[in-house]
Amino acid sequence: MGALKRQVSHWRLKVLMVGLAGIAALLLLRAMDLQVFKQDFLQGQGEARQVRTVIEPAYRGMITDRNGEPLAISGPVETVWAHPGDLLAAVEHLPGLARVLDADPVALLARLESRANREFVYLRRHLPPDQARQVAALDVPGVALMREFRRYYPHGEAVGHIIGFTDIDERGQEGMELAFDGWLSGRPGSKRVLRDRHGQQIRNVASILPARDGNDLRLTIDQRLQYLAYRELKGAVQKHDARGGSAVLVDARSGDILALVNQPGFNPNNRAQFNSGLTRNRAATDTLEPGSVIKPFTVAAALESGTVALDVQLDTAPGTMRVGRHTVRDIRNFGRIDLTTLLSRSSNVGSTQLALDTPPADFWRMLHQAGFGRSLGTGLPGEVGGLLRDFPTWRRVELATLGYGYGLSVTPLQLAAAYTAFANDGYRIPLRLVEAAGDERQPESVMRADTARQILAMMEHVTGAQGTARQARIPGYRVAGKTGTSRKAIAGGYASDRYVSLFVGLAPVSNPRFVMVVVIDEPSAGVYYGGAVAAPVFAQVVESALRLFNEPPDNLGDRRLWMAQQGGGPRS
Repeated sequence: MGALKRQVSHWRLKVLMVGLAGIAALLLLRAMDLQVFKQDFLQGQGEARQVRTVIEPAYRGMITDRNGEPLAISGPVETVWAHPGDLLAAVEHLPGLARVLDADPVALLARLESRANREFVYLRRHLPPDQARQVAALDVPGVALMREFRRYYPHGEAVGHIIGFTDIDERGQEGMELAFDGWLSGRPGSKRVLRDRHGQQIRNVASILPARDGNDLRLTIDQRLQYLAYRELKGAVQKHDARGGSAVLVDARSGDILALVNQPGFNPNNRAQFNSGLTRNRAATDTLEPGSVIKPFTVAAALESGTVALDVQLDTAPGTMRVGRHTVRDIRNFGRIDLTTLLSRSSNVGSTQLALDTPPADFWRMLHQAGFGRSLGTGLPGEVGGLLRDFPTWRRVELATLGYGYGLSVTPLQLAAAYTAFANDGYRIPLRLVEAAGDERQPESVMRADTARQILAMMEHVTGAQGTARQARIPGYRVAGKTGTSRKAIAGGYASDRYVSLFVGLAPVSNPRFVMVVVIDEPSAGVYYGGAVAAPVFAQVVESALRLFNEPPDNLGDRRLWMAQQGGGPRS
């Protein structure tokens, strides 16, 4: 009996040993299967759950003014994203998350359920730092933060029309942001990262493609003058209850645009207010009939063609003139006038006489070489070339009205460029808004040097005691310019109560440094002449520009005082 029990015990032991050996063999085979034959599959599955390929955003280049002052910069922000499946599995966290994100919990749940088969969904882009920290503190499964960049514009509305703006993904939409989007945008990179079960990044695994940051862009504008022009233009538009306005300040020697502003404006930091009516850069995209600011070119064309002599006397009595069925009128009877009086008093009758006596081809050539009817190529999106029809199509009445600024359309930018010819001995300087090394812009001859100097001397009388722009005068400096007050075209003719008020000025006359165009659209507070509405804006801005750029006063007494303030004596 005892022997039988020992035999059974040995048999059970052998069965147990065989069973254990079999289990060990099975485990070994399974391990080999997992570690050898299914390694790639299992590793892929693990990586699919924990290793992600993520995009590394590239830093968008900064936009600065000529002195390096930042006008557009990108700052790091946090964006909240989620794995819908993981978050839906922890749906009890949803109300707290929605509260921090200022979202509707029901809407958030519906959004996640509609995207349940995805691995990535944005919950909120570009969170403020405090809000991002609150999201991180919740430690919600499937929810993580991602670093992105957001565009900021430190000077807001003052630079809106030049700089433009980007969308939420930092793609340029308007202004320089759009025109130089390829230059400013970097190249995003990618890398593989290891995440935990909450979606938080633990460590970098490998870099696939390094990110390349965008390039900086330096503009020609001076932010100090840009803000001053913005402030003065906005004040004038409000004071005169105007529909809008534009102002362009140019360095007449280099063609650099120092300030460019429009009203109404917009704040590029506030995407919610954007619409085409506010974001349109009127100085480059909107045309107008310039009115009397064309008269200096009418006089120049007559002198260049030999139609009249410099000392000609024009009989404008009785202050009206018939051209076909059209009557040209002056504000009063100026009688016999010379060319200087024509410009200082802004005689339409005198300008009409000159235009009708000047060969159309010569008049057209003067306007064309001044840049009218052609795009300036500043790079601003939407820039237009205006309208200047070919002279063979001109009728006599059209030639007459062209003499005082009707029948063609121009932009404020074109006017600024054209007037640089009077500052540079007859050469028009191409405008530029972006500083670039090796810039080889060629000035274009518009008129003879002596003609340009003669017209400049005549325009100085426009700001004199008997001129139409006395409010454009700047203490200590000689100022030249021309006013314009043009009626707006409407269906069937021209409005009797809707005007565009203009002033184009140059200073200092002895060695012109600045050209500025000011346009006020539809002033409706009772005063609408360019000398009263637009000229004061010129005076305020250009006076500051002269001092910021250290331009000496014109007259001898002021020049000696200026030299003493600079710490030096008079120069021979």
